[in-house]
Amino acid sequence: MKIKTKIRIGFGFLFVVVMLFGSISLYYMNQISDSAKVILKDNYETLSYTRNMRSILDQNDLPLSLAVVAQFRKNLHFEQKNVTEQGEEQAVNALKTAFGVMNDPMVDEDQHKLALSSLRNQLMQIDRLNMAAIVRKNAAAQSAVDKASLYLVTAASFCFLVLFTFIVNFPGFVANPLKEFSDAIKEIGRKNYKQRLHFDGSDEFADLAKSFNEMVAELNKWENSNLAKIQSEKLRIEAIIEQMQDAIIGLNEKQEILFMNRVAAQILNLNEGQVLGLNVQDLMQKNDLLTRIIESEGNLQPIKIYADNRESYFQLQKREIVVDVEDEQDESVLRKTRRTAGTVFILNNITEFKERDEAKTNFIATVSHELKTPISSIKMSLKLMDDERIGSMNPEQKQLVAHIKDDCSRLLKITSELLDLAQVETGNIQLNFVNAQPHEIVNYALNAVRFQAEQRDIELELISTGILSPVNADVEKTAWVLINFLSNALRYSSEKSKVQISIIEKDNGIEFSVRDFGKGIDEQYQKRLFDRYFQVPADGNNKSGSGLGLAISKDFIEAENGKIWVESETGEGSRFCFLLPVAEH
Repeated sequence: MKIKTKIRIGFGFLFVVVMLFGSISLYYMNQISDSAKVILKDNYETLSYTRNMRSILDQNDLPLSLAVVAQFRKNLHFEQKNVTEQGEEQAVNALKTAFGVMNDPMVDEDQHKLALSSLRNQLMQIDRLNMAAIVRKNAAAQSAVDKASLYLVTAASFCFLVLFTFIVNFPGFVANPLKEFSDAIKEIGRKNYKQRLHFDGSDEFADLAKSFNEMVAELNKWENSNLAKIQSEKLRIEAIIEQMQDAIIGLNEKQEILFMNRVAAQILNLNEGQVLGLNVQDLMQKNDLLTRIIESEGNLQPIKIYADNRESYFQLQKREIVVDVEDEQDESVLRKTRRTAGTVFILNNITEFKERDEAKTNFIATVSHELKTPISSIKMSLKLMDDERIGSMNPEQKQLVAHIKDDCSRLLKITSELLDLAQVETGNIQLNFVNAQPHEIVNYALNAVRFQAEQRDIELELISTGILSPVNADVEKTAWVLINFLSNALRYSSEKSKVQISIIEKDNGIEFSVRDFGKGIDEQYQKRLFDRYFQVPADGNNKSGSGLGLAISKDFIEAENGKIWVESETGEGSRFCFLLPVAEH
């Protein structure tokens, strides 16, 4: 029999048992409900009417008013329609007759009193009849409840025994084979490929066991055929690591040396064959350089090490190896997680590049320094040529001289920026820290570019929150950054527009920002704006700079423990900002 058929029969049986018990329960519940409804309708309503009529007689003096009489007649009318017990109809008729006599104005007072007494007696008689009926019907209902309870308990006990037997025995048809499959799969997970399953019958479990055994046999073949290949690949990878010119150190998840190539062993002055399998914490106690490498937190600064009979520079790279594993939480749950399998440390020898970079920096500094003198001399000569005392020039000559002046100013700015860049790269940047007021720095920068703004009829708007805390910074270099921001903003702003300079205090610092309303900067260029020599592609309307101003600005601000960034949207303009910490009091 197939598993699907077994399950259908089992659930069909459960359905029949539940329906049987439900039908019996519903039948007896309806009987009890009908009994309760009869009591409520037939007797409790009559008692309510007689109570109302008795209250009318008790609370009002004779003769009764018309409103009271109408109210009494209303309850009497309801009672006449609700006669249910034997003898109740005679009592109601007598009640009606006595009420008529009591309200007859032609009858004397003694007859009124007799009628009133008769009214009360008949009301009491009706109450006694209905109370006796309630007691009788309640006893009958209680008997029906007891009988129903007995039947329900009997049916429930029968259903419980049947269902309990079913619950105990039926899951075994499915659960026992699944348990055997689960245990077999766990054995396969432990690489026990000799595990086999055997099921009698022709159901799905027997077919699945056959397929499982075939799969295990194939896995066993695969394991045996690939073991030699895996060993070969391992030796090949070890040979590649050994021949690499970079120093490589590998740790497993237990912080044990997994591999170390020849270059790393030479740098650390260790024997690569003897350290494999040792705990790195033990080696760190005897080797300061290894301690520095292992405890590095991703520092991008090169490490200076004496190697190859000279001081060499190495760039450290740290990579965690993360693999997907199936974590066995308990015997029935396998959870796929990502776990660290180890760490690899790579020391790239960048000595040659470091030497070339230093040579480039020295060359730039030397050339820039040598260029400043002749450029300054050319500017002085141009200034003398503008002097009318030497002689006048025609318009064409004046235009040529003006172009030469612009080019000289641009060359002088570039050489100054290159000198600043050389200072930054060599670590010789000189900062004169003082406690300065933010407004002092901003005014310094505004005065430097005010003439340039007036020439293009651009408004310089200062936005400030009032009294601000001082900052500990180099006033000239901070103002130089602001001047660079303002010059760029003026360059990319249209005539008769506006440039906003804002200084606000937030996050325990002072934020300086310059905003223009030009064309903005495309998002693809924003991340590279502060890279050296990077220039946003020009559209021909603006002269491009050297690509050093923003890079030097970034170095200056970060040297002052600040942050620098840009916010821009195409068509909305740009906002260049930097944040300096407030001075400690």
